[in-house]
Amino acid sequence: MRYLLDTNICIYLMKRQPEKARERFAQCFHGDVGISAVTLAELEYGVRASGERRSQNAQALIALLEDLVVAPFDAGAAAAYGILRAGVPKQQGRKDALDKLIASHAVALDATLVTNNEADFQRYSGVVIENWVA
Repeated sequence: MRYLLDTNICIYLMKRQPEKARERFAQCFHGDVGISAVTLAELEYGVRASGERRSQNAQALIALLEDLVVAPFDAGAAAAYGILRAGVPKQQGRKDALDKLIASHAVALDATLVTNNEADFQRYSGVVIENWVA
């Protein structure tokens, strides 16, 4: 796996916009792009919480998952998380626990993290970031 998608990129792909993200995704080969099980958990929650669009969003998620590898959060990812979290100073009020898990998973997989929220991940050492929207 070369690329690990952040949740926001998955949502863009599910909505089929912006076109730039879709085009970049289409250039990849099957198996090159995946998501963390943590990202899948966020997407599953989003589907369940989407009210009247729940059925439509569930179908969009199913379609997206056909083209992705879902990487389990395993012992290697847990070890990378410990290192990554220990290297970041504590900040009160910052709720980024899932971002830390996703970032550490990308490091463990030696994958480029694709996100439109670059600022959320730049402080994590060892994370290679790419933005398919900018």
